Amino acid sequence: METEAKLTRLASCAGCGAKVGAGTLSKLLQDFKTHTDSRLIVGFDKSDDACVYKINEETALIQTVDFFPPIVDDPYLFGQIAAANAISDIYAMGGEPRLALNLLCAAEQMKEEWIREILRGGYDKAYEAGVIISGGHTIRGSDPLYGLSVTGFGDPAHILQNSGAEAGDILILTKPLGIGILTTAAKAELISGDLMEKIYKQMAALNRDACSVMKKYNVHSCTDVTGFGLMGHSCEMAQGSGCTIHLVTGKIPYHEEAYEYADMGLVPAGAYRNREFAEHDTEIRGTVSRTLQDILYDPQTSGGLLMAVPESEASSLLAELQDTVPCACEVGFVTEREEKALVLEGSR
Repeated sequence: METEAKLTRLASCAGCGAKVGAGTLSKLLQDFKTHTDSRLIVGFDKSDDACVYKINEETALIQTVDFFPPIVDDPYLFGQIAAANAISDIYAMGGEPRLALNLLCAAEQMKEEWIREILRGGYDKAYEAGVIISGGHTIRGSDPLYGLSVTGFGDPAHILQNSGAEAGDILILTKPLGIGILTTAAKAELISGDLMEKIYKQMAALNRDACSVMKKYNVHSCTDVTGFGLMGHSCEMAQGSGCTIHLVTGKIPYHEEAYEYADMGLVPAGAYRNREFAEHDTEIRGTVSRTLQDILYDPQTSGGLLMAVPESEASSLLAELQDTVPCACEVGFVTEREEKALVLEGSR
């Protein structure tokens, strides 16, 4: 769809790169008075992807919300990506998404046609996921924003949290990194059309198939890799699980073009916030270039699932994943807690 002005130029930042840093969030939420409820399995104190409330022995309600500024100029594609990103939190908990509410802030410069296309993209992606958009809220503001509040359901005995990793687990990631760097380069008009189509397709892809396969195995922990980057989300998983996560840099998938642009300095601001959060609890063994580190800290939009699974099941899970999610890779392993929560295993 052609537009006279670029949608991304109406916003000061893009996609999940707009996310407030994890370290800042924890400080902002300190000492708030809240009710307690034994049925609340996962709350905001867990730094997890969604909250989970146990309804009965068979059913838990899973709720999340996610919205952000445009990361692409096509309004319909923006709607699809934002919806896929929001729905992903339910998949990361091992749940089934069912209901959603629109959240839309329309900038004054936006045409009604753009607004309609953003909503249409969201509705189409929700339909693909089997989700009913049952309402929402729309306002006017300075920056365009779109996303969803999503409700899902799951078995309370099999909810996947980001704090369940165990020593001996193998880590599997289902989408390559580099989205934030590449979309930053795209805003500078340095990216080819073919490459952009590839990363647009990746961002708009649901994590449904990966979740469906994952639930067949004894996965201990899961999170989706979004605004905090692989390093930030891995750090949260390690700290919450009381273990150390080792990321083997030679195994981590990323778009090769992202390395070139990161080396040129085209790194989004969110990557530096992620580094500020995780770097103090990270040890580097061997050689890991600053450029590759930038890719690992790069904020992802609608990124893949990061799973911690027992070593005995890892090869079977990975093989089945690769039938439907070809880019899934083993990226590391989990040990008992060492001095640091994260270890980057580089070249020797």
